[in-house]
Amino acid sequence: MAKEQVGNIAVVGERALVLGFRLIGVENSFMAEGKKGVEKLLELYKSKKYSLIMASENIKSDMDRKMLDTIETSTNPLVVFIPLPGGKEEESVSELAKRILGVDISG
Repeated sequence: MAKEQVGNIAVVGERALVLGFRLIGVENSFMAEGKKGVEKLLELYKSKKYSLIMASENIKSDMDRKMLDTIETSTNPLVVFIPLPGGKEEESVSELAKRILGVDISG
């Protein structure tokens, strides 16, 4: 039986996002956009090797609603969509914490 690895992090998205995470030491960072980004996200999600997967917010637009609902409500692994800086619909940290963790940190 394979040993489950807990605590591993993966990142998938545009070059700028991935390079930033590589610079801080996240080794499992994959450059992929559009349909390729969706395919990579699903591969990481189904592998069960990661407890946290961070993906570019832009990948959501290429996902069908059922798949997106499944991934957004998943807790094992937890999938967090990260907006790129300067994006049109940039989500604040407090909004992100409320949506993902159910905790209002705005005070």
